[in-house]
Amino acid sequence: MSDDARVTVERFETPEALAERAADLFAEAAAEACAARGRFRVALAGGRTPTHLHQLLGTPPWVDLVPWASTDLFFGDERCVHECSPERNDLVAREALFAVVDLPPENVHRIDTYRRDGAEAYEGVVRERFGAGPGEIPAFDLVFLGIGSDGHTASLFPGRPEVDEEERLVVKVVGAPQQPPDRITMTLPLLNRARLVVFLATGEKKAAVVARTVGGDRALPAARVAPAEGRLVWLLDAAAASGIGAPR
Repeated sequence: MSDDARVTVERFETPEALAERAADLFAEAAAEACAARGRFRVALAGGRTPTHLHQLLGTPPWVDLVPWASTDLFFGDERCVHECSPERNDLVAREALFAVVDLPPENVHRIDTYRRDGAEAYEGVVRERFGAGPGEIPAFDLVFLGIGSDGHTASLFPGRPEVDEEERLVVKVVGAPQQPPDRITMTLPLLNRARLVVFLATGEKKAAVVARTVGGDRALPAARVAPAEGRLVWLLDAAAASGIGAPR
């Protein structure tokens, strides 16, 4: 595991306790961002792991701690499926979070996967909301990420060219090794500009890949997430943390 003081690993006995800590980090980052810059900009993770986090954010005390009117929500990646498909990341988030908090609809930035230039369009949305010009890389206040059993994160898969992208902030993925094969994803230059990146991982099936990633195996895209000027936090339940040994 890295000795970098900006990288921390936190372990929890249950996924529920992990989700509460994630909600705390969300609220803390929101307060800090709004105090410093007037807005909070966060990218959400996909899949089912963050669902409990999203549900908690709609309940006290967290729902009252987040300045929702000043919050912009983005998605780290999206699957190119029908907009009503349960596989869409934004549908999961909408049902668990957007439908229950006082969040202006214009503050939710979905990825339009129907557009032929969907990746370019979403990069444009990111740049516009941050006021970032060509060549500038915006800094998210918070990015949540998950990790697949193959070490992928967002829709950056091992051995794929998207992992090595250095210029584009958002790219189209065609022929991913998991279903659905077509996706749109943020790239490492954008993810690594964030002020805080939080990985969420639960379950014994994630233990081996978490151990490899935390250990720095750069063959895995998740291990290449390393915010240049920010912090990286791993939130793991006991099962997912079982492969990395006892805390030091």
